[in-house]
Amino acid sequence: MLAIALFGPLGAAAPTAHADAVDDAFTATLTSKGINFQSPQAAIIAGHEVCDEIGLGRTPVQVATDMTKNSNLDGYHAGYFVGLAMHAYCPQRAL
Repeated sequence: MLAIALFGPLGAAAPTAHADAVDDAFTATLTSKGINFQSPQAAIIAGHEVCDEIGLGRTPVQVATDMTKNSNLDGYHAGYFVGLAMHAYCPQRAL
């Protein structure tokens, strides 16, 4: 389940990712919207996890709903996160 991986202990224990321009823009946009993670790397990993879930056939609404149930994000911010992640990391799946 996406939200458990995003906001549970596994998200904090994930290996450090190397940031690039896409990652920097993604995390900066999240911060500007008040969406905070334990670290930029955790946000990047969560963004990629969104694409993994979408690739498995889940809808953006389903992924965002999981985020609202398992995090402190409301529906607006969870939906924003999912949309931003799709545009950043899997634009071929973005609407």
